[in-house]
Amino acid sequence: MSLRDLPAVHRLIGLLAEGFPNVPAQWLLEAVRASLEQARHSLRAGNAQQSITQIVAHAEHLIRQRQQLPLRHVVNATGVLIHTNLGRAPLSAAAQQAIISASAGYSNLEYDVEQGERGSRNSLLEPQLQRLTGAEAALVVNNAAAAMLLCLSCFAQGREVIVSRGHAVEIGGGFRIPDILRQSGCTLVDVGTTNRSYLADYTAAIGAQTAVLLHVHASNFQVLGFTHEPSVAELAQAAHEHQKLLICDLGSGALLDTTSFGLAAEPTVQQLISDQADLVVFSGDKLLGGPQAGLIVGKRSLIDQLRKHPLLRALRVDKLTIAALSATLMAYETQRAASEIPIWRMLGCSLAELEQRAIPLLAAYPAAQLVATHATIGGGSLPGSSLPSRGLALDGAAETLSAQLRANDPPIVGRIHAQRLILDLRTVLPEQDAVIVAALAALNSA
Repeated sequence: MSLRDLPAVHRLIGLLAEGFPNVPAQWLLEAVRASLEQARHSLRAGNAQQSITQIVAHAEHLIRQRQQLPLRHVVNATGVLIHTNLGRAPLSAAAQQAIISASAGYSNLEYDVEQGERGSRNSLLEPQLQRLTGAEAALVVNNAAAAMLLCLSCFAQGREVIVSRGHAVEIGGGFRIPDILRQSGCTLVDVGTTNRSYLADYTAAIGAQTAVLLHVHASNFQVLGFTHEPSVAELAQAAHEHQKLLICDLGSGALLDTTSFGLAAEPTVQQLISDQADLVVFSGDKLLGGPQAGLIVGKRSLIDQLRKHPLLRALRVDKLTIAALSATLMAYETQRAASEIPIWRMLGCSLAELEQRAIPLLAAYPAAQLVATHATIGGGSLPGSSLPSRGLALDGAAETLSAQLRANDPPIVGRIHAQRLILDLRTVLPEQDAVIVAALAALNSA
């Protein structure tokens, strides 16, 4: 067999066009050229010449890949609830519907319908956040890192920010507190030690150039054993006695009591506002269970200054984020968060319910076992905390099974433990069970 025996480009395009009548001609040409190049490479490697059917099948695969949008729905069976790589918190049905409604036409994003004049997107979410947190005012930007950048740029640029050495952390994706301080034009003054900081450490460091005391909640790490740090209430009192600000980076943004779900206690936004923090910054897509956003709540006079800062326009959120976040906050206001927001539904799901859901999955793939697992919170929330869970351990080559399920539409992502593929059911939404049943049935019949 030689390279000259490969079929002509125009012949392959003709065969390919039959199955893709509405695909642009350029797509067909590029797919055929790529498939022929792959066939040539295979021949040069000493393999048998591919048939026309094989070459066309490869081109068809390339076109189907190209037709897929880059952001795809994925079934999370990893056992990590707030999985950063898989988009963090899944949105509630109400939040999804709010996005559809806001995107279907025009909206009152920056228009006051009652007054018939220009409005502000920055005021749309404020009433809900005031009611839920007890804060005087609120502002929303596109993520928590942006929120911290805005706060420090506004109130501490060219001045000093006091941070415990135990709080000068890397949060994720290379985001480090010292880096964000430098980018904001602030000077970091670190006090105490990694494991023990005292109120006296902070007060001794306060000087004429001090603008802010910064408290960073340990949302993605733990320091255990011989530890100590002052409370937020103590820091607030010290800051105010010296006419300085206390800014708290809470991270996870819990509005519900995590202990009622069998988890460790996580400080709530309401608690930090009650403790007199001047500003509290937290995420929208972690324990809040909404879209990616950075929420800032606190003193009215400070929020008003943030609204006027030049950075705000670069960091503002769009109408879809506002719609989803408003619907998410409404679930908290109506006391339906535990039953409507997916993250809290997953946290509250009983082992008995998980075992019941496993029955049709085991029937679809008899070469599997129901096993006890532990699901983690993830996403920079409740480090070290886990919940007992149930999963399916699939018999067979774990890497091969994992690849086959990831090739499903939609992809199903599990985790490999002790050389077995585990599908943890706590992180699978109940409405996705049918997807897994169909995929397992296909594996079983293959």
